Amino acid sequence: MTSKAARGGLGGRPRDTEIDAAVTVSTLELLEEGGYFAISVGEVARRAGTSRPAIYRRWSGRAALVLAAFESRFDTPAPPDTGCTLCDLAEGLTIFLAGYRTIRPEVFGALYSECVTDPELHRWYLRAVVEPARMAVGEALHRAVARGDLRADVDVTRMLDLIASFVHYRTLFGEHPGDEDAEHVIEIVMRGAAADYDALLAHSLSLAGTHVDDAGTHHVHIG
Repeated sequence: MTSKAARGGLGGRPRDTEIDAAVTVSTLELLEEGGYFAISVGEVARRAGTSRPAIYRRWSGRAALVLAAFESRFDTPAPPDTGCTLCDLAEGLTIFLAGYRTIRPEVFGALYSECVTDPELHRWYLRAVVEPARMAVGEALHRAVARGDLRADVDVTRMLDLIASFVHYRTLFGEHPGDEDAEHVIEIVMRGAAADYDALLAHSLSLAGTHVDDAGTHHVHIG
C-alpha cells in the first residue's frame, strides 16, 4: 500500500534535502551495481548515512525509491528550436535517451511489475518513466504544427504515444534504443505526418552535421 510518503511528500517539518540527495545517489548506485533487486531500504539507508525510519518517512519502499531516483535522472532539457523540425525531434529524443540509458534496461520491467498492481505507484511510473519521452519531443512537435510542417489532420497526442511506446517497449524487453533507432523512428513517424517530408529532409540536409550511410539513409548528427 502506498501513502503520502510514496511520492516523497511530507506534512509537518521541512524535508532535509541533504538526506533526499544522498538517498537518490545511493539508489542510483545500487541500481547500477546490482539492478532492481539490489535495492533495499536498509542498504540504501546505510549507504546514504541515514536510517530506515528516515527513509520510510519519505518513501513507501523500494519502488518509490527507484521512481524518485528516475525523476531526478530523467529531468531532460527542452528540445532545441533551430527551425529544423527533423533536427529538433532527433536531438530532443537523443538527449532524453542519453539519460534513459544510464539505467540498466532490466530494471524497468522489474519496477513495472511491482507498480502495476498499485494504482498510485502505477500513475507515478507513467509520470516518471513514460512521460519524459513524450516531453522530450512534444515541444518540437507543437512547434512543427505551428510552422505548418505537419498535416492539418495529424493527431499530435497519438504521435507522442507512438514515440514514447517505442522507447518503453524496447526497454521493457531488455534493450535500450540506440541513437540510430531513434532517428529511424522519427523518420517513420514524420513520413506519415509531415505535410511535405521531402522538404523537411532537404532542409535538414542543408544544415551542417548530416551524412548519408551506405544504404542511402540520411542521418542528422547530434552534437
